[in-house]
Amino acid sequence: MPDLAAAERILRTTFGFEAFRPGQEDIVASILGGHDVLAVMPTGSGKSLCYQLPALLRDDLTVVVSPLIALMRNQVAQLRGYGIAAAALNSANDAADNWATRDQIARGELRLLYIAPERLVKAETLDLLKRAKVGLLAVDEAHCISQWGHDFRPEYAALGAVQAELGDVQTVAFTATADAGTRTDILDKLFSRPPAVFVHGFDRPNLRLAMQAKAGGRKQITDFIGAHAGQSGIVYCASRRKTEELAEALRGSGATALAYHAGMDSMERSRNQDTFLQDDGIVMVATVAFGMGIDKPDIRFVLHADMPSNIESYYQEIGRAGRDGLAADTLMLYGMGDIRLRRLQIDESEASDEQKRIDRQRLNALVSLCESPRCRRQTLLTYFGETIEPCANCDFCCDGAEVIDGTIAAQKALSPSCAPASASAPNISPMC
Repeated sequence: MPDLAAAERILRTTFGFEAFRPGQEDIVASILGGHDVLAVMPTGSGKSLCYQLPALLRDDLTVVVSPLIALMRNQVAQLRGYGIAAAALNSANDAADNWATRDQIARGELRLLYIAPERLVKAETLDLLKRAKVGLLAVDEAHCISQWGHDFRPEYAALGAVQAELGDVQTVAFTATADAGTRTDILDKLFSRPPAVFVHGFDRPNLRLAMQAKAGGRKQITDFIGAHAGQSGIVYCASRRKTEELAEALRGSGATALAYHAGMDSMERSRNQDTFLQDDGIVMVATVAFGMGIDKPDIRFVLHADMPSNIESYYQEIGRAGRDGLAADTLMLYGMGDIRLRRLQIDESEASDEQKRIDRQRLNALVSLCESPRCRRQTLLTYFGETIEPCANCDFCCDGAEVIDGTIAAQKALSPSCAPASASAPNISPMC
């Protein structure tokens, strides 16, 4: 069985790191010891290395379940840059590429195979992998397994059956956004035996947190971008149309801004993503279609031009900033129109009544974060079950609270037309 000293050598010689980041060493040691693992780690803490490194110390295949083609593409390209035999099976590859990957699997030439859950659960894929020597199943973005997770995908829920089909293979799962209920659901649905569980906290102290009520149209956005001139950053918008209009407006104000959304031509979308990853000083104006798996360490800001859909999405999206550990800035703009839109989206969704209740609860927690009369980081981490002292790195701690007359807003919030959620998130007061 490989030891930790061998892992440390590969960490230095292959990945170029002198030491493990906090939390990585214990997880790698547990995986090398043959244990199943569930790890909850902050964004930017190096989750992927925790399964990539052990894969290089094995003589079998590690199958990585990944939710997005763009994420697979970036990770495979990075691994190949290190000289590691990695590939992906997905619909974005041409048929010849996928057949070549299948041949590599059959010949035992790959160390890591990235695959979406939709393809993994197909009978022909499972037949191929059962004939191969699969030693480790790694599930990335594992919160997608849970029906209580903010990004639930039904195909992820079938991964427990896949694990059994592959011979009760060693299984490891990673996420940055799983509260206690979501973690319990992952444990129940994925693992056939109790795994080692690592929860390494949710705090990203290098991120400055700030929220502002919408006022003055685009001026808040252009002022914020202007204060970060020459820096790389992401601006999230609620609609495809707004991404294109805002990118054009920012270009008019002198910023180098690109748009990104799922409705764009795929070649243009890929070209814009590559430009953002490779060049400095690019502002990517995007929907939530952009971001998962984006490994650009020097993103200096994330601006939400519109309120996100829930508190987990907000946490995940701001986590794309400052992955190099240096200071980064975040700002969320919000308004009553955003809250009404998000409530309408929940009400009109095809989710079950129970899921809608959970979704309203998460939205309430996000609204409470925006309106909180105390340290933003304290309020955010309370949602995830953590307690800290005031952070001295949020708008409330640094600038204090803005005092307004909220009589009219309170009257509207308490009116019969605004139905309250049936429950609130732990320690978060529900708001309409």
